[in-house]
Amino acid sequence: MIERKNHLDTRAISLLLFCCAFWGLQQILIKTTVTEVPPLWQATIRMSGAVLLLWLWCLWRRVPLFERDGTLPGGLLAGLLFTAEFIGIYIGLQHTSASRLTVFLYTAPFVVALLLPRFVPAERLRGAQWLGLAIAFVGVVVAFSESFGHSSSRQLLGDALALMAGIAWGLTTLAIRSTRLATASAEKTLFYQIAVTAAVSPLLSIALGERWGVSYSGYAWFSIALQTVIGAFASYLAWMWMLRHYPATRISSFTFLTPLFALVFGVLLLSEPLTLQLVLALTGVALGIVLVNRKTAPPMVRADAARRAN
Repeated sequence: MIERKNHLDTRAISLLLFCCAFWGLQQILIKTTVTEVPPLWQATIRMSGAVLLLWLWCLWRRVPLFERDGTLPGGLLAGLLFTAEFIGIYIGLQHTSASRLTVFLYTAPFVVALLLPRFVPAERLRGAQWLGLAIAFVGVVVAFSESFGHSSSRQLLGDALALMAGIAWGLTTLAIRSTRLATASAEKTLFYQIAVTAAVSPLLSIALGERWGVSYSGYAWFSIALQTVIGAFASYLAWMWMLRHYPATRISSFTFLTPLFALVFGVLLLSEPLTLQLVLALTGVALGIVLVNRKTAPPMVRADAARRAN
């Protein structure tokens, strides 16, 4: 029996902040590594390494990955959606800027908030929480607003791919929470996703004519190793575990921090300027997350309070 909570506790918030901070750093790592290692070949190495690490982890923890439990259809669906997200991101980056892509990618929490309550009523957001989600998204838009000027047809294609990636991300969460995957272990849920991506990425890399190799700099291999061990394995496993135990709509609101962490790391590591826009964006996202995750009384309690007031 899976113990589910209706709000985020200190452990969940700490894990979310860690994951979002690392995913922000990962954007910097990908940006500084892609000049040496083609993006989909880079994804192939990451996901293949993560599959191996996860398999070793499951052997150590005695977590079954291949037993028949009815999760295969939902698992393959989640895996294909997860792969589509990465395809949209990597190909989209070839047509539009990273900042424009970021804004469209982070429509994912709205997909979760709109669709998931139809399958899991307990995930429904209320008025103030919707306001918080909107404020957090506006914060992201403010952070990257300078990139939105004249749009070429090439950029619009990249924007469409980024939007596809955002929708696929949201639908992945929906598949995890509304199918038999909701009863699977976090390890098995992650295995479906990274295994499918590891299988599809090299095929797409070949189709796009990427050049494979292993003669890269020490920094490139360090970057890939960090993205594999912390990113594709540890942080994604933590994310899957949280989806099993906490409300997905509330968890998703924290992902708005990821692109802002990327900007902060850009300031700290790449000497990019600290702008008023970034400060305002961080403030807006923080306010939005607080509104989304503010505890609300259960419906019966509110109804009882209303009767007493009358």
